Amino acid sequence: MASPINPIAIHVTEAPPRTKLTNYPEPFASRIAGREKHPLGDLFGLTNFGVNLTRLAPHAISALRHAHSKQDEFIYILKGNPTLQTDEGRTQLSPGMCAGFKAGTGNAHNLINETSEEVLYLEIGDRTPGDEGTYPDDDIQALLVEGKWQFTHKDGTPY
Repeated sequence: MASPINPIAIHVTEAPPRTKLTNYPEPFASRIAGREKHPLGDLFGLTNFGVNLTRLAPHAISALRHAHSKQDEFIYILKGNPTLQTDEGRTQLSPGMCAGFKAGTGNAHNLINETSEEVLYLEIGDRTPGDEGTYPDDDIQALLVEGKWQFTHKDGTPY
């Protein structure tokens, strides 16, 4: 029998949004306004990978354009038409499309909602320790230390 802490199944509308909107420090945190993540995997006690139902309001972005050194990511578009930005350029996505981002390639990515409609997508990623995040467009870098992201300028000075 499932406990209230680890249910067997839920309807995604029952998943509360993450209370902390982003781990980014300012001036980057405010750029993520309009993104809302509902951590689904955490509700079931999953620890090896994360699953988020993510909403992007019109004209919002998913994250700063970034790449991971050790953690793979995967997205599946449920609603709306976001633009995927990678090192190869821009790709228009639509419901039913998916994309994967292999760790260690250096190919930075993010989603941009350039429409007047909401975007809804599933985001899945592993939780390999010691990951590093690189951000080619911004003066920020990230290191995952004991499960928490630490952000510094590219020269190593802390935010």
